[in-house]
Amino acid sequence: MYSSSASEPRCRNLLLATLTDEQYGAIAPRLHTVPLKIKQVLFERNQPPQYVYFPCTCVLSILAYMLNGSAVEVGTVGNEGFIGIEVLAGGELSTETAVCQVDGNTLRMTVNDFKEATAGDTPLRRVAQRYMLVYLSLVSQSVACNRLHTIEERFARWILMTHDRVEGDHFYLTQEFIADMLGVHRPSVSLVASAFQQAGLIRYSRGRMSILNRQGLEELACECYGIVREQVDHLLGTA
Repeated sequence: MYSSSASEPRCRNLLLATLTDEQYGAIAPRLHTVPLKIKQVLFERNQPPQYVYFPCTCVLSILAYMLNGSAVEVGTVGNEGFIGIEVLAGGELSTETAVCQVDGNTLRMTVNDFKEATAGDTPLRRVAQRYMLVYLSLVSQSVACNRLHTIEERFARWILMTHDRVEGDHFYLTQEFIADMLGVHRPSVSLVASAFQQAGLIRYSRGRMSILNRQGLEELACECYGIVREQVDHLLGTA
C-alpha cells in the first residue's frame, strides 16, 4: 500500500527539504509514501529501474555482487539523498543492486515522472545534482576508508551514519549487512560488536542495535565520518 504525499507533511528527506514550499508542491502529486522492509530489493544490476526513491526513515544499501555471489556494500543512502542517480545521468539500467538495509518509509516517484521533473534547469534537478556530488564523495571516501582504517574505526563510522538516518536510538541491523558494509566476514563483526558492548557504546542482540554512547562512538570513528558529513552539510545546506 502507498499513499499520495500531496496533502501530507514532508518526510524527513533532507534533499527534498531544500526545496521551497512552492517547488515541493509542484512535484508532491508525483510522490508517494511507501513502506520498505529489510532486504527488499529496489534496483537490480543491469535492469531498468521503475522508480526513484527518496528515503524518509529507511536506509538503503548499494551492493556490488561478484560472480561467486559474494557482495560488498559500495554506498548507502538515507534521508540525505535519493536512489536513482543513473536516471539523473541519463542511464537506462541500474549499475548496482539496491536493497533496504533498515526498514522504514520512503517517498518514491516513477522514472518517467522524475525525468519530467528534472528536464531542463529545474529545482529538483539542481538539488539532485548537488546530492550526486555528496554520493560520489561517500563512495570515494569509503574506498580509502576500507583500505586504510581498522575494522573498529569503520564499524563506529557506519553505525553513526545509520544512526543519523533513522528515528531514535534503536534500529534493526543484521550482521549480514554490517559484514557487507565493512567488507569482512561475520565472525569479525561479532568480535567488534562484542567489544563495543563491553565498552558500553552499544547494545546489540539478534540484530537489534541500540546506541548507548554516541560521543564515544564519534571518538572511535575514523575521520571519514566527519568528512562525508561535512560534504552533506555544505552541499545540501543541512548544517
